[in-house]
Amino acid sequence: MTDPGPRTAELTDNPATATVPDAPAGVADAPAATADPVIPGPPTRSGHSGNSGHAGNPDHSGNWENTASGSHPGVPAVPGQRASHAATASAAPVTPQLAAQRRTSLLVTLILGGLTALPPLSMDMYLPALPEVTDALHSPAATVQLTLTACLLGMALGQLVVGPMSDRWGRRRPLLVGMVIYVIATAICAFAPNAELLIVFRLLQGLAGAAGIVIARAVVRDLYDGVEMARFFSTLMLISGVAPIIAPVIGGQVLQLTDWRGVFVVLTVIGILLTVVVWRRLDETLPPERRHTGGLSQTLHTMRGLLADRVFTGYTLAGSFAFAALFAYVSGSAFVIQEIYGASPQTFSLLFGVNSIGLVAIGQLNGKVLVGRVSLDKAVTVGLAVIMAASVALLLMASGVFGAVGLVPMSVGLFVLMSAMGLVMPNTNAQALMRTPHAAGSASALLGTTSFLIGAIASPLVGIAGEDTAVPMTLVQVGCTFAAAACFVGLCRPWQRRANGSEMMRAQPMAPVAGSPTKD
Repeated sequence: MTDPGPRTAELTDNPATATVPDAPAGVADAPAATADPVIPGPPTRSGHSGNSGHAGNPDHSGNWENTASGSHPGVPAVPGQRASHAATASAAPVTPQLAAQRRTSLLVTLILGGLTALPPLSMDMYLPALPEVTDALHSPAATVQLTLTACLLGMALGQLVVGPMSDRWGRRRPLLVGMVIYVIATAICAFAPNAELLIVFRLLQGLAGAAGIVIARAVVRDLYDGVEMARFFSTLMLISGVAPIIAPVIGGQVLQLTDWRGVFVVLTVIGILLTVVVWRRLDETLPPERRHTGGLSQTLHTMRGLLADRVFTGYTLAGSFAFAALFAYVSGSAFVIQEIYGASPQTFSLLFGVNSIGLVAIGQLNGKVLVGRVSLDKAVTVGLAVIMAASVALLLMASGVFGAVGLVPMSVGLFVLMSAMGLVMPNTNAQALMRTPHAAGSASALLGTTSFLIGAIASPLVGIAGEDTAVPMTLVQVGCTFAAAACFVGLCRPWQRRANGSEMMRAQPMAPVAGSPTKD
């Protein structure tokens, strides 16, 4: 008996949501002759299925061809076959091991949340110590700033390496290796004698820490699908959203007890604890039969297949440009709030915390209330509309269209912009990963790397016009939010895929049930 698990909830609670991401998209847009770009997966044997049945996919002639379970999600929900599709269109067979991990979802949430929060902690705990590092290592501020850039670059590039590795060797081994390297690199940072060595090992720290980000998303994709996956991402946002708030506070408290090297000692201890917990409590979520067996050529082929999927690319870019707008806020808000509007550091910290709480709160509203009642694409649409409106309002206020405005209107605009990200980011991640059951690690790598790279490009533009105006920050936010909306509308085309799914449900015969003969 196949355990329906949380995946069935996607189809029974919200059929519209289930068919939107899985509907075939854009025949003319696919690089090959298929109705929807197929994400390359591991080779399968004829008649073999990872679970108890087969998933039906339409072939070019309109017939249903038999595909291995967990194939590319191009399967529209068929009336009368919802339970079957919920099981067979999932990312993985619902084995007793996976079912057990779902039942212990609180522990899994805390572990994955800790892995997701580790990179923000590595970045933000270190921020209060930057002036002290400059003095202690006798290096200019610009050189010490490179320790942040190196860590951020490592996080972006590391995901491209670790993601495909996790598709080939499973989730546990690359994650544990990455965590061990993270611990070693962080410990060496604590004893770095000069800025140059600190930069090198901060880069290594970022490369290794990327394993936590990319594999956490891949594990979510292994365990959940559809509505439940979107809910889980919203829950992770609660943890990852709190991390940037408390990290500078923890760093400041550590500096009261010791010097800047103590920050890295604390990060080393956190890394050791997370490594032990992962080793003892996080089981493998990618079974051997679903792993990729190829080498570099197979990895590149998988990446090309992912990028050829117009809808996956659309969700990836939409989420990444929204993240870049958030990055612009993080980079420029301290300068805008304190230098232009004259707020104290304490007031800035309070406003930053309130905005982060807004992001977390809307993310929880999305996961606990909206998901399952409103389609994910509708939630993304509303979120994009709100952040576009907020960014335009911020630009108008910064450019003086409404005259001289004070801190309160700007703070309200920034709060609305940040909060609405809770509708965009978890749902674009979920929609993108729903299309990649056989390449969750590679897909997660592309999602994370794209977000970090676009954010890193947008971030320096915030201060391009000097210290006397907030226009650059708001202009970057307008550009990023409109780019996110353009990618969503132009590439994802949710209305088109919904219509195609409805038409196929009317036109196609019923999909074969488990073990039944199929048409050739």
